[in-house]
Amino acid sequence: MTTRLLTWSGVDDASRTDHAFVELSGTSLRAVGGTQTNRFSSSWELDVAPGWVTRALRVTTRGFGWSRTLELTRSKAGRWSADTATRGDSALPAPGLDDPESLDGALDCDLGLCPVTNTMPIRRLELLRRAAGDTPLVMAWVEMPSLRILRSEQVYASAAALEGRARVLYKSAGGDFSAHLTIDDEGLVIDYPGLARRT
Repeated sequence: MTTRLLTWSGVDDASRTDHAFVELSGTSLRAVGGTQTNRFSSSWELDVAPGWVTRALRVTTRGFGWSRTLELTRSKAGRWSADTATRGDSALPAPGLDDPESLDGALDCDLGLCPVTNTMPIRRLELLRRAAGDTPLVMAWVEMPSLRILRSEQVYASAAALEGRARVLYKSAGGDFSAHLTIDDEGLVIDYPGLARRT
């Protein structure tokens, strides 16, 4: 078991700091963490089953006069479900999952603004150890801070190392966004261009 305490600074939002305490085994991980910005704060807990497949994600977000919670789970049969609660009033979209069938085929959650959830596809596809071309994936994307859940089609591939550091190419399936993620030897993000950089 490897344990890591990590912190990232926001690139797109200088007020944002992300932190996580991560426990990794050879085939799974557990992590707790959170985000602080000048608009909201969050805390989350991630449980990843052997095979680098999401088992559960629990998130709480808070702002002035409002809060909301989400428990997103994936069954052994591959079905996703979500329980939510809200308090107070905000202009954010409603939290949760309107159409569970829209996530058919998804193995991973992707928590918005959180570099940790990139680790599961990186490890499952063995991108630290082998060259791999574009691999399409479906994600249960959790929008922050609303906690709305949407289907997200993404592409992962290996990329050439930079200054001795491994890199992974991440793209949206539509091709309107791409980034070369610099990662460490555990598959944890060091630099996510345009989003976050580890401190």
